[in-house]
Amino acid sequence: MRPAPRFAAVRRLAAAAALAWTSAAGADPALAVIVRAGAGPVAPDLTTIANVFRRRVLVDDRGRAWTPVNLPARDPLRAAFSAAVLHRSPQELEAYWNELYFQGLSPPHVLASPAAVRRFVAATPGAIGYVPDCLLDRTVAVVLRLSLPAGTAADCSAP
Repeated sequence: MRPAPRFAAVRRLAAAAALAWTSAAGADPALAVIVRAGAGPVAPDLTTIANVFRRRVLVDDRGRAWTPVNLPARDPLRAAFSAAVLHRSPQELEAYWNELYFQGLSPPHVLASPAAVRRFVAATPGAIGYVPDCLLDRTVAVVLRLSLPAGTAADCSAP
């Protein structure tokens, strides 16, 4: 007998989360999902982060607006983030955003580099983004770490 689709989906999500999640002292290299330092108790889980980036969740538990930011569609870090968190490639998500555009929802803002993402998140209340862990500093707080696929290049230059 096949398991109910709902439970199969939960098992798939749990398996994906187990593969993607690493501890704070986790394996290198890693991609860090970040929020502004001092943002208060913000601890979104993998599902919430996915829903924020899909614009299904627009405010946090305290009613503050989320401002998700992405890297350009061709950036390998965005591809890694999209695969691990959203379970789609940036190209596959294009159709999703084309549909939502007519419902009045826009995709997350796109910034040119990981350093730009870090600066924006550090300066913007409610912002959430992702950067390679080599760019972390005291201006941002890590809410989730994801292992990068082997061979994924991370731009660790910070102008």
